[in-house]
Amino acid sequence: MPPPHHGGGNVPDVVELTKALIAAESVTPARGRVFDVLEAALVPIGFAVDRFTVGDAPDGPVENLLAVRGGGPRHFAFAGHVDVVPAGEGWSPWSADIRDGLLYGRGAVDMKGAIAAFIAAAARITDQRGTLSLIITGDEEGPATHGTVALIDWLNERGIRPDLCLVGEPTSVNRLGDMIKIGRRGSVNIWIENPGAQGHVAYPHLADNPIPRLIAILAEIETVVLDKGTDWFQPSNIEVTDIAVGNPAHNVIPAKASARLSIRFNDEQRGTDLIER
Repeated sequence: MPPPHHGGGNVPDVVELTKALIAAESVTPARGRVFDVLEAALVPIGFAVDRFTVGDAPDGPVENLLAVRGGGPRHFAFAGHVDVVPAGEGWSPWSADIRDGLLYGRGAVDMKGAIAAFIAAAARITDQRGTLSLIITGDEEGPATHGTVALIDWLNERGIRPDLCLVGEPTSVNRLGDMIKIGRRGSVNIWIENPGAQGHVAYPHLADNPIPRLIAILAEIETVVLDKGTDWFQPSNIEVTDIAVGNPAHNVIPAKASARLSIRFNDEQRGTDLIER
């Protein structure tokens, strides 16, 4: 058995670390500065850090990180992501402001706060006899093409397999820590494109407006009930997340209309079956 690892006195302030992570802009696909912040926090508490970048534009490049400490036979992993969704208008979400005892900033909940908590917890471990790791991706909020999938392949190539993994995705309902989940629902994104024929609104008989057909399709989709939920998960759901026509003018019938759907599904469904359905 390897000797226990002692975290020592390099315990980071979890709030300050969260603020530093938020200040490092990391809209998907994330790389660079936010991983620099992670590495700077992990190395002083005994972690060996590996970083690798995969993928090409537009879904990449994506940076991923594996940090490992210890060498015992039992392996516990923290897993998460540092990429975030784009910010909306009307505020700057990268300053990590504290107001009325709450921290505001892009990624505070999902999930830079959790990653800071991972690191602070690891720093406080004074008698580590197994292997402890952090598995962090920069591609979760977007296509997720070069994130967890690439990390798993990278781990398998090196024979690294954790015995237990804690994912820091937010699952709380009313207060912090009031719910722990043993799994996550799957996600499928679907694009619908309905072609038409462009023309002037004054001469609709010479055009083919695709918008009414798309509206009818989406109305039908809204009536679909995928399931009623399972013992472990809530019902699967379909949501319309975007409608676009790319219309250059208000008096032009568009040449096409498209929509984007997002499905979150439970363990009663399979992603491939939902796409075919």
